[in-house]
Amino acid sequence: MGESQGICRFPYTHHIWRCTTISDLMINEQIRDREVRLIGEDGEQLGIMSSREALQLAREAELDLVKIAPTAKPPVCKIIDYGKYRYELARKEKEARKKQKVIEIKEVRLSPNIDTNDLNTKTNAARKFLEKGDKVKVTLRFRGREMAHMSKSRYILDDFAQALSDIAVIDKPSKVEGRSMVMFLTAKR
Repeated sequence: MGESQGICRFPYTHHIWRCTTISDLMINEQIRDREVRLIGEDGEQLGIMSSREALQLAREAELDLVKIAPTAKPPVCKIIDYGKYRYELARKEKEARKKQKVIEIKEVRLSPNIDTNDLNTKTNAARKFLEKGDKVKVTLRFRGREMAHMSKSRYILDDFAQALSDIAVIDKPSKVEGRSMVMFLTAKR
């Protein structure tokens, strides 16, 4: 459904009416139902009538007839200014996107022979991520002969989680994935 608009001219009126759908809504002549439930421009119920009568009422008000509930029996149509209606929908959608918080996953990489000072630095970095509201993926990577002692290095992840236990909770416990051990932390609510 493209954004193009066709122009329909009616011999008995001097108005130019929109005939294509921009979204999934049907407007004006596209409404082919025999009967529709009509809602006026003020929101009052005008009752059930033929779509031809409803379209005539919309033309008299110099507005569009828009099918807002196509699945209802009979379908619900409303007399509104379609351009303004689309603009309002787009604005509400934009506001909703602005308000939602995107949770990112930040990764902290450790190695089995990490020193305590390096571990503290990594812990502080993870603390900053958690305070911002992000999830933290803690990865303990193994190389070469370190692979033989994977189970003995699990305490590093446990210590890491313990150091952050005041602000974080373990989302997914540590598990082995290939050459690394992974654990996920999220901020406490």
